[in-house]
Amino acid sequence: MVKALHRTDEGGGRNHAVGRHEARDWRKGMSDNVAYALLVYTALQIFVTVHAIKEVGSSILPYLALVVLVAGIIPACRWFEKRWRDLSDEEAADPALAGAYRRDQILLWGLAIFLPLVLTGLFKGVAALFA
Repeated sequence: MVKALHRTDEGGGRNHAVGRHEARDWRKGMSDNVAYALLVYTALQIFVTVHAIKEVGSSILPYLALVVLVAGIIPACRWFEKRWRDLSDEEAADPALAGAYRRDQILLWGLAIFLPLVLTGLFKGVAALFA
């Protein structure tokens, strides 16, 4: 829920909330989502890779998977952020972009959560074939 509050100094120095609708800035919202998704992705990838290292043994393959997957997600995240960063101030506050924003948000978080699991599973499968 968006908090649309305006603070004033009326009422003996206390801040009173006066209802006012402030438009959402899609640029900042997507930038925040990208930052948090990268944190979640990296933490999940490290956790999954460490688990794979314990299972596979001293193979270099899980380390290679970690490097490839962390380096690979950055261009995708930059694409999401650039798409929204280049909006004008008027477009950034346009409520008609809510559907496109939500779609990109779902895609971004889907990549951040499921990509480490799927690709590490693939790397584990390849490692099992060569073991």
